[in-house]
Amino acid sequence: MGKLKKVQSLAVLWIRDVYRSRRLIFDLANKDFKSRYAASYLGILWAFVQPIVTVSIYILVFQVGFKQGMKRDVPFALWLTIGIVPYLFFQEALLSATNSLMEFSYLVKKVVFKISVLPIVKIISATYVHLFFIGLTVVVYFCFQMPAHIYMVQVFYYSFAAIVLVLGLSYITASMVVFFRDLGQIVNILLQFFMWLTPIMWDVNDMDWVSPGIHRFLKLNPVYYIISGYRDTFLDKVWFWEKGEWTVYFWAVALLIAMLGTLTFKKLEKHFADVL
Repeated sequence: MGKLKKVQSLAVLWIRDVYRSRRLIFDLANKDFKSRYAASYLGILWAFVQPIVTVSIYILVFQVGFKQGMKRDVPFALWLTIGIVPYLFFQEALLSATNSLMEFSYLVKKVVFKISVLPIVKIISATYVHLFFIGLTVVVYFCFQMPAHIYMVQVFYYSFAAIVLVLGLSYITASMVVFFRDLGQIVNILLQFFMWLTPIMWDVNDMDWVSPGIHRFLKLNPVYYIISGYRDTFLDKVWFWEKGEWTVYFWAVALLIAMLGTLTFKKLEKHFADVL
């Protein structure tokens, strides 16, 4: 009970700090988003060019190279785009937030500054690009002459779910990378490997040669819930509450990670300024 009360107290303090710092968070996020590409000729356009090129390469490789045609009566290019967009956000947000304390080290050393908001700044900065790609996904969706429907509004629910998951993870990685500088590179490698364990290029439901137990194991990946949720939103027309078991599982895992992340961050926070 004592630990539970401590966690609840930390949660309340965190929410209060975030709310009080909301203007500062968005100011820093806007400044970070603009400054990343300030020295280049195309400026912030590079934030959108790289993901577009990445998505295009995967579509060319799988649809043209491997002759993938339709996926459940849906064009493969559309099916793949809807799946890869949320993962690119998850990847970019986690990598940026992991290095947030290192990048904003001058703020970490300020006694009065709430450094717990720094990972949030990076995640919001990544969210700007993700919102653009949600819009692009909708355009691609209509280009394939797919009908509009009410289920599409829940894309914001799944985006929020991705933000909560990546925030919890980033509190763990951001606090640890201060003491183990190579962690940022390790996270980058793991995310590339992790991409192939997540059903983005392939559909776990089409793997007839895999046992039901392995199917269920693969679905335990919390990112699977988000990827499949985006496809439920646009293609399968399934509300998130219709997947009650998996929704409860995802939020249990996401909140547990958030709790562990907050506790880890708070425990190590007092040492950040000394190390940096």
